[in-house]
Amino acid sequence: MIVLLFIALVFVDTQAARKSDDDDWVQLPNKCEVCKFLSIEMKSKLEETGKTKEVIETNYRFLDDKGAPPIKYVKSDIRFIEVMESVCSGILQYNLHKERDGSNRFAKGMSETFSTLHNLVHKGVKVVMDIPYELWNETSAEVSDLKKQCDVMVEQYEDVIEDWYKGNQEEDLTTYLCENHVLKGQDTSCLKESWAGRKGDTGAIKQVKKKKKSKKKAKGGEHDQNREKKLKKKK
Repeated sequence: MIVLLFIALVFVDTQAARKSDDDDWVQLPNKCEVCKFLSIEMKSKLEETGKTKEVIETNYRFLDDKGAPPIKYVKSDIRFIEVMESVCSGILQYNLHKERDGSNRFAKGMSETFSTLHNLVHKGVKVVMDIPYELWNETSAEVSDLKKQCDVMVEQYEDVIEDWYKGNQEEDLTTYLCENHVLKGQDTSCLKESWAGRKGDTGAIKQVKKKKKSKKKAKGGEHDQNREKKLKKKK
């Protein structure tokens, strides 16, 4: 039996959404949320590029007769430029999770709503929506706007981010960039929002499993140490 599931999706023009206070369907990201995800993606990019041991040779510099010593890539301006150019592209990997509140509505991975709909389709259930199935995974208006605002913020605060990169990395980037500069004297509540997960949330389940594995490893290490001590006493 084919079950018909009727779901009405309302699509609102992004400009109209800005003007309408009563429109809860399209909720564009605010300044706090943009800065939060910019800093998250920046940290992620720096972590990825920080694993290399690559060295940049600078002997080709014609202004220096003796040639300058090689520079580690992780401390180079080249790394900073590459990260700055690509940092906001990571925003497009996010999806809108309507079932979550605040900044938590932006997250990587499929939302619970669309995950449920996809499962229904795979089971043979006919799902009738206002948009074709092929467009279900298209970037939402909210995520597109988040990416656009991220690009603008990177350009506006490039000098601030560069100062952090070159001399203040001991301070958390979110605190340095968002609290101390972008949102100074403004609402910073979204920076403290975190998603604990719900029952059935695969992302949360994976995190719990990782924690359990790390605990098991720690216990295993303690067991081995106690065993070695006992053997030494017997000898």
